[in-house]
Amino acid sequence: MHERADVSLAELTTLRLGGPAKRLVEVDDVDALVELVRAGDASAEPLLVLGGGSNVVVADEGFPGTVVRLCTRGVRVESADTCGGAVVRIAAGEEWDGFVQRAVAEGWVGVEALSGIPGLVGAAPIQNIGAYGQEIAHTLAQVRVWDRVDSAVRTLALADCGFGYRTSRFKRAPERYVVLEVVLQLRLGDQSAPVEYAELARTLGVQLGERAPLADVRDAVLGLRRGKGMVLDESDHDTWSAGSFFTNPVLSEDAATRLPALAPRWPAGDGLVKTSAAWLIEHAGFGKGYGTGPARLSSKHTLALTNTGAAATSDLLALAREVRDGVRARFGVELVNEPVLVGCTL
Repeated sequence: MHERADVSLAELTTLRLGGPAKRLVEVDDVDALVELVRAGDASAEPLLVLGGGSNVVVADEGFPGTVVRLCTRGVRVESADTCGGAVVRIAAGEEWDGFVQRAVAEGWVGVEALSGIPGLVGAAPIQNIGAYGQEIAHTLAQVRVWDRVDSAVRTLALADCGFGYRTSRFKRAPERYVVLEVVLQLRLGDQSAPVEYAELARTLGVQLGERAPLADVRDAVLGLRRGKGMVLDESDHDTWSAGSFFTNPVLSEDAATRLPALAPRWPAGDGLVKTSAAWLIEHAGFGKGYGTGPARLSSKHTLALTNTGAAATSDLLALAREVRDGVRARFGVELVNEPVLVGCTL
């Protein structure tokens, strides 16, 4: 473990926002991580477990307790055969996109469309990360967690994770679970999973449902994400964001009928309809690059709220409220933030 005091959390988030942590402890051992969380809970000290900082908005006041930064590493292939595919156990502190790059190189199929997503492996099941027709729930076999309520290490199977659109059992109880390891079961091959996203299919020159070489899918996804400012670039403030700030709204069929005819609609199961947050934002008057202050909408993608380099968290939240309230006034739809808010609210 490595411990420091009064560390600016802006240094550890992709938005480059957030005040100081009273104490920052970097942990690269699972047992030490569990003991640290256990001790913090026993003392009732405020505790924040931080991964890659890519899906979090921290208050300007910072965090008045201990921030535990995940630095655990390790990728272990538990089995690999043509029947069961590759069963791979990954430490929560591994970089997600680094793992995807390895999966493509090894011929592990099922996460190639999740290329370019920032953050660590431990965050993947919490958010049920997804993009371009894939999500982590499609390949996840198990999640090993520290249960802070039961004070025990538990292994949860896919069926126990409560996955939904950008949500999970872990996200619905953020103070309860600390992800330690993720186990994925990935098909073996050099061709991707069926391409289920129209924009990606067009880029690859294939039909929906067809496959393409793994490396081609990764390259295409990275290209699409870069075009939307969704691949981190230290020199490009337009990528200083938390990715998509709002989730796509899921509405009842009745609520969906009240949207304009041109608004995108996709079936979401159980009589529900998903629509596009980006479309709603743009058609409520908030175009790409909107804003005159230090926090603005990305010039490449209306769903990303960015820090131009001089923003404070308060600036970002003011812009988020303006966009949320504008969409509500125009369409009667309430946008929900995707990043976790620490010490602040919308």
